[in-house]
Amino acid sequence: MQRLIDGARGLGLRLTAEQQSAFQIYYEELVAWNRKFNLTAITEYEQVQIRHFLDSLSCLMAREARLALQRPDARAIDVGAGAGFPGIPLKLVCPGTRLTLLEATHKKVTFLEHLVDCLQLRRVTIIHARAEELAHDPAHRQQYDLALARAVADLPIVVEYTLPFCRIGGWVIAQKGEAGAAEAWNANRAITLLGGELCRVMPVELSGLPEDRSLVVVEKVSPTPGNYPRRPGIPRKRPLLD
Repeated sequence: MQRLIDGARGLGLRLTAEQQSAFQIYYEELVAWNRKFNLTAITEYEQVQIRHFLDSLSCLMAREARLALQRPDARAIDVGAGAGFPGIPLKLVCPGTRLTLLEATHKKVTFLEHLVDCLQLRRVTIIHARAEELAHDPAHRQQYDLALARAVADLPIVVEYTLPFCRIGGWVIAQKGEAGAAEAWNANRAITLLGGELCRVMPVELSGLPEDRSLVVVEKVSPTPGNYPRRPGIPRKRPLLD
């Protein structure tokens, strides 16, 4: 895990031996399950460390993410968690976080349940559902300090999935590529309509990752109107564009 250890140090994180062991178990289980299920196209050891683990931890470059995850009993939701990125790597370095992993694909939910058991993670809830439906559940609507999304959809769609989960004063951190700034511009109407305010788009540079990356940081400043998110499938079919 040396590439991860060195990269984490660049983010101001010193991984303990226990955390390093947990990431190693994560890698081994990801590769083993990937032989049965298509969880990821990236399985090479160093590339998983960089493109999955370190990329997930790069969310902490945003001070809003650090502040949210340092709150006592902080609540975070990973929307479209997939194989657990970025939620589980962040949980491993911020163990006090109460984490919800939301995933709509059953085979990925099964993997997440197995992984959480292997890593003996506490205060992690895995939900098999769609964001458009769960965000209307009072137990989850406007209850989270932080909503995370990685490789889910274009930003106007992502904010409709995520902002309804955030409490006022909470944040959305969306991981994006080089088009992050352009997507943020296109999402201006959606962000405002859903009760958010764009804070900034942060460039992200990771050693060993040549592609440009960015973090889009959105603050929740007012309640999301009750009719959002719209019913399943509609945010993708008719995104809230300017």
